[in-house]
Formats: sequence, C-alpha cells, structure tokens
Amino acid sequence: MSQVDVSELVIRRQDGREDGEDWTENYEELPGSAGISIILESTSKEGVGPRLHRHPYAETFIIRKGSANFTIGDEHVLGTAGQILVVPAGVAHKFATGPGGYEAVHIHANSRFETEWLE
Repeated sequence: MSQVDVSELVIRRQDGREDGEDWTENYEELPGSAGISIILESTSKEGVGPRLHRHPYAETFIIRKGSANFTIGDEHVLGTAGQILVVPAGVAHKFATGPGGYEAVHIHANSRFETEWLE
C-alpha cells in the first residue's frame, strides 16, 4: 500500500468570508489526480454571470444559496439553492444571478478550464 502525503491533498481557501463580500476563486489541476477543475463563486449582486459559452466537457453547478437564471441550450431554467444543474458537454450556456445573490460550486469535468466564448 502506497503512502499518501495528505498535506498535498488539502487546498487552503482564502474566500468564503461571512461578511457578505463577493468572491470568486478558480482551481485547476487539483491534487490527487482529481481530473476536475472548480470555480467557487459568491455574489450579493443581481444580474451578474458569464456570457454565452460552452465547454468540451460537462459542467455541474451546485447552488448553495440564492438563485440564477440559466440558459442551457434553448431552455431557460431558474436554478435555486439546494439544486444541482448539469450542463452536458458542448451545450451552450450562461446565467445571470437572481435578486438574492448567488453562491455555488461549478465543477468542470476536466483538469483545466477550456471555454469557447460564443458572445
């Protein structure tokens, strides 16, 4: 059985403040050959989010607080706290945060971000 240095597997975050301050942090090439990349995002602002884009891999949104209006392909979906949305590989998508802000984890099924901006 091989030995694992757990200290190399822990990511020390600087965000997640309780004072309501907005933050976004991106993580690529995670330790332990995780094979994913992550965006951690929190905002108290309404109407913010990325413009239309797509990835050659799936993206999963775990919405922790608030809401966002998602466009996924030709569909419009209101994503709210407690929901998980999965956007399949190659499908164009974007979102705009709702009136109560938004906090979510975006999981990219790739070790590095690959984004094709469509607008």
